[in-house]
Amino acid sequence: MIDYPRAGKYGWRRWVPSWKLVSGLFIGFVGSLVVLVGVSYAMVSIPNEQDAAKSQNNVYYWADGKQMVATGTGVNRQNVDISQIPDAMQWAVISAENKSFYQDSGVDPMGIARAVVNMARGGQTQGGSTITQQYVKNTYLSQQQTLTRKFKELFISIKVGTKLKKSQILQGYLNTSYFGRGAYGIQAAAQTYYGKNAVDLTPSQCAVLAALLKGPTYYDPAGNADLDPSATAKDNKRRSQERWQWILEQMHNDHHLSDTDYQKAIAKYPMPDGRKATKGMTGQISYLVDTAKKYVLAHSDITEADFDRGGYQIKTTFEKDKVNELSAAVKKIQKERIDPKRRDLDKYVQFGAASVKPQDGAIVALYGGDGYENGHFTNNADTSGVPVGSTWKPFVLAAAMQDGTYRSGGQGISPLSKYNGNDHLKVMNPDGTPYLNKDNEPFYQVNESPRPWGYITLRKAMEQSVNTPFVQLGMDVGMRKVRDVAKACGILDDSFSTLNPSFAIGTSTPSAIRMADAYATFAASGKHADPYSVISVKKDGAEVQGFTQPKVTTAMPANVANNVTDVLQNVIQNGTGKNAKALGRTAAGKTGTTDSNKSAWFVGYTQQLSTSVAMFRENPKDHELLSMNGTAGVPSIHGGDIPTSVWTEYMKAALKNANDTGFPDATEIGKIQDEAGAPSPKPTPSITPSPTPSDSPSPTPSDTSPSPSPSPSPSDSCQWSWTNPCNGNSNGNGNGGTDTGGATGTTGGTEPSPSVTDSTGPGGNTRGNGNGGIFGGPTG
Repeated sequence: MIDYPRAGKYGWRRWVPSWKLVSGLFIGFVGSLVVLVGVSYAMVSIPNEQDAAKSQNNVYYWADGKQMVATGTGVNRQNVDISQIPDAMQWAVISAENKSFYQDSGVDPMGIARAVVNMARGGQTQGGSTITQQYVKNTYLSQQQTLTRKFKELFISIKVGTKLKKSQILQGYLNTSYFGRGAYGIQAAAQTYYGKNAVDLTPSQCAVLAALLKGPTYYDPAGNADLDPSATAKDNKRRSQERWQWILEQMHNDHHLSDTDYQKAIAKYPMPDGRKATKGMTGQISYLVDTAKKYVLAHSDITEADFDRGGYQIKTTFEKDKVNELSAAVKKIQKERIDPKRRDLDKYVQFGAASVKPQDGAIVALYGGDGYENGHFTNNADTSGVPVGSTWKPFVLAAAMQDGTYRSGGQGISPLSKYNGNDHLKVMNPDGTPYLNKDNEPFYQVNESPRPWGYITLRKAMEQSVNTPFVQLGMDVGMRKVRDVAKACGILDDSFSTLNPSFAIGTSTPSAIRMADAYATFAASGKHADPYSVISVKKDGAEVQGFTQPKVTTAMPANVANNVTDVLQNVIQNGTGKNAKALGRTAAGKTGTTDSNKSAWFVGYTQQLSTSVAMFRENPKDHELLSMNGTAGVPSIHGGDIPTSVWTEYMKAALKNANDTGFPDATEIGKIQDEAGAPSPKPTPSITPSPTPSDSPSPTPSDTSPSPSPSPSPSDSCQWSWTNPCNGNSNGNGNGGTDTGGATGTTGGTEPSPSVTDSTGPGGNTRGNGNGGIFGGPTG
């Protein structure tokens, strides 16, 4: 047995500090804390609402570094005395924000504790929950969310609560709060939203303005969809009305509104005035600033309220000459073709356009509308809601060439694969069963014209923009794969429509900026960069982090993109985009038109520039799209008409000093995998060589599948290859164009409509429409 030595005289007590030591340490800690708090309390100063009113301009610069515009909020701010703020406005914010305002100390300890714990965990801080704390927060020009700032805010709030009267605190809060639209303070808000002084506001109007303090982005009934797609005018008005009603109820419940005044106030929602142009925000400048501001807020921790206080220098990607050239192109074609004074159907016509650098993503120009000064506050270049129609078909073709169909075993297919182009076709699932609509009946896809195309190559279907082949192709490839290709090209998730058959023909609603950027992927041989509008941001001369050029990624194999480009070149040379041939240089593009001609698009590109142009009519009251049948004095508007004219006019000017670089060659891709049910290829008719070989070109396969026709005339010099299948000029009148053609054409359909009904669309413009023979095939 081991005999352990016993503990000394004091045993375990020797390791326990004495009560004197503990007491001394505790007193010392508390004393130090008291001193620290006392020093901190003494060092902070009470905020001055007059100092907070000294806002600065934000200065925007063109891509070349020259100043574009200086715009700020200094002129939209004026402090008023509490006597000039209606009692209803005071009670509205108290009932909604801080019911115990007149009883509390000005600090919410639990709110502070939550914020500290949240920051300790690496999360975001929570804002002050009392009016006093919010007033203190409003006076800081820096909105950094840090522990140091939170404690400083705490000390200032305590000091404010002990040194200032409640009326002074409330006055300061209402003079420094942000109400949206660049309006700081209740006086600026009253002028901005109701065109009156604060003292003249009604209780009902006060409740609407108090609702804005919840967040003007989402509670301004005019909408802020440019900042957040969910902040539409419709949704914002609903939110505003609900909050307005709740605030009035709270004021009534808190006995700050009598029964009579409450009934009068809640009888009708007082709709605020619409937006007004501010100094310098005219023409396209307003939309450039809107786009750049949106980009800054999305790519930094800067809040809208902080940004609108000013002091930022923003260098943009916009090139002044190209912005002016794009605006001039829209105005020229608009003046030539649209006359709302003579034709009612020309009223409410709008344009949106954007121009992006391929393999870079820089937005060099955009057209957002008629300007803020003309009451148009929606940026048409950067708004969703306008279906893109057949400009979506290149994504379907790219997916087919990249991923193949269920019949090709995952191997990409050739654009020379044939699909049925006839009208009113039953859409089939990959398992051979009919696709059923919502009524559980077979779904039939229609073209705009009932023309019997028969089985045509995908190249031909793109050229003439025939719907039925691409709807069935989308089903065979899988709409999810089509969506994935579009997403890789920069199309955002929130603009995708439902993945039904019509998805293949453009029911999605990306912005003009996103469509220009997506087509830039084809121009850059499959390389993609997200669109950006801001090169750098500085605050009072110091660089703000986070603004670097987007990374370039590979969205698709180069040869897939190059083959799409080859097919889209043919759209301009021989198809629905032939008006773009006036550009006079190598280009590729696609037209698009939607159901009932509610929108028309042209998206096209060279290697240097990708540009999209959208045209639509919109009801100014409910923002619903209107048909353009009859607009411009023609039966129907198509993407190959006015939008293509705008595109061509702009691209001529924008590229006037640029070389025609052409495009990389597209090499043979994929296997020819015809649609299920397509007839087997017919043998090529033999031709007896003539004594002179040069007089007898080799026979060529047809782009369609009619019965063989007589051999081509000796004058045709086309040499067929995979990338040059010798299509007849589909728009040629009479002889079918430069290649061997057929009889004189009659009126036919042009740009098909992505209709989801069983009815056929209206006839299109007159285009050459003959047999075309084995070389040209039926034209459109």
